[in-house]
Amino acid sequence: MEELEPTEKSKSKIKRELLALQDLGRELVELPEKQLLKMPVSEILLEAIRAARGLKKGARQRQLRYIGGLISNEDAPAIQQALASALTPSRELVEKFHAVEKWRDRLLSDGDLAINEFLVLVPDADRQQLRNLVRNANHELKDNKAPRSARLLFGYCRDLLNTIT
Repeated sequence: MEELEPTEKSKSKIKRELLALQDLGRELVELPEKQLLKMPVSEILLEAIRAARGLKKGARQRQLRYIGGLISNEDAPAIQQALASALTPSRELVEKFHAVEKWRDRLLSDGDLAINEFLVLVPDADRQQLRNLVRNANHELKDNKAPRSARLLFGYCRDLLNTIT
């Protein structure tokens, strides 16, 4: 059996690298057009990505393999870095959204205790408005009505928390 030299790549390693490039291509295909234009890719790769968007399952897989091959001729680390920085603001927005959700849920479940803690965090908040929104949201929940006040509470908390960050 012939031994591989340390500089040669095994078939498995080559395949893993190609699959990673295809995954990178899949992420590029899912990007909105505005963000895609900011990526450091060639015009040929850009057209291949756009073509993949309208394809069905089998054809899309073939196109993704083609895109992976094109990416291997490009600066893949630079593309990955640009993609990561393009997705970072979205992740930050999701984290902020979850923080607001947690405050809303806490205000609804803990009442005055949570309102006092929220006022320490955001001194500009109106205690009376918070109490009214919490009270109305709890009544709506109890009466199985649409959560209008809970949505208003979420919006109010979001606006206040955005002023402190």
